[in-house]
Amino acid sequence: MSTAASASLSLLPPKPQISSKRHDIHRRLLLLSFSRRDAALLSFLSLVPSAPASAFSVGISGPKDWLKDQKKKTAKYLLAPIDASREILRSAYLFLTDSQSEFKENKLEEVQRLLQSAARDCVPQDRNSFVAFQANTGVEVCTFRLILKNAVSLLDKKDPAKLEAEAILNDLIRSFTSLDGLANEANAQLASDRQKVADALMNTISSLDKFEQGVKDCLEA
Repeated sequence: MSTAASASLSLLPPKPQISSKRHDIHRRLLLLSFSRRDAALLSFLSLVPSAPASAFSVGISGPKDWLKDQKKKTAKYLLAPIDASREILRSAYLFLTDSQSEFKENKLEEVQRLLQSAARDCVPQDRNSFVAFQANTGVEVCTFRLILKNAVSLLDKKDPAKLEAEAILNDLIRSFTSLDGLANEANAQLASDRQKVADALMNTISSLDKFEQGVKDCLEA
């Protein structure tokens, strides 16, 4: 297992008894579920007109500084879907690595469902028909892209933090896509297949952590 995966694994809580583990998983999902209405709010925020950085580059820093300060104050709301996805991925990992009960096909299906939820409509093949229709009409449906679009709205096009965050986002989406493919092709009865998915899952958590930091850097939060 890679260093990044080991670091992420260390963040996972110790394994409790299976009954309490399942209760904890469902409790997390109820508390951390991020509704479509919340995603719509992010979409609205990304569409709110914000003056480009060039508009403030004439020596008047007051308005831009004020807007940046407002973004910092609301950073926790912007970052909330990232944290929720991370917790869902951790729950999926607990399902996947549970050695206290037989791993059946329905458990793999539950893991797949959790992974789709954590991906926030950023993996095209997992989108439902309505979301796919929105995407085809030009509406941005990937929550992570909406988050970054909001975070960088006051930065120059070639700002290093913006470019770095965009590269990290692309890596994150590739990681989710690869994870989704592995989970869909895995044989629930083969421990080796489950381990491959678990390793990819930890790598995705690591990518999500990097993306969160990239967004914070753009917000200077």
